[in-house]
Amino acid sequence: MSFSSFRPCSLRQTARAIALALLAAASPLRGQSPDLPAGSAQEKVRTACTECHDSRIILQQRLSKPSWIKEVDKMIKWGAVVDASDRGAFIDYLSINFPPDKAPDPAERTSSVRKK
Repeated sequence: MSFSSFRPCSLRQTARAIALALLAAASPLRGQSPDLPAGSAQEKVRTACTECHDSRIILQQRLSKPSWIKEVDKMIKWGAVVDASDRGAFIDYLSINFPPDKAPDPAERTSSVRKK
């Protein structure tokens, strides 16, 4: 890998990425991120989105298509690696699988305290 393959990013984006990576590394659920629903963009969405956060964040969202457009554009602005030709597929995948009229997946509760 050469330096020319790295994307430049702001100090804020770098700090955010480091903080998220540290949180993910410390998480007791690391490596247990639930899978996203099947679909043509599933793999690309998983790859781009879970670089910074767990898939549970996506699974709990319920947004309209215009809101997904804003969310995808915001994430790209924050540094998500999404090819311009894939932007529409991301928005379609997310708006079909996570619309406002579908109940969100329940959040799993975890605790670092072990029961005896």
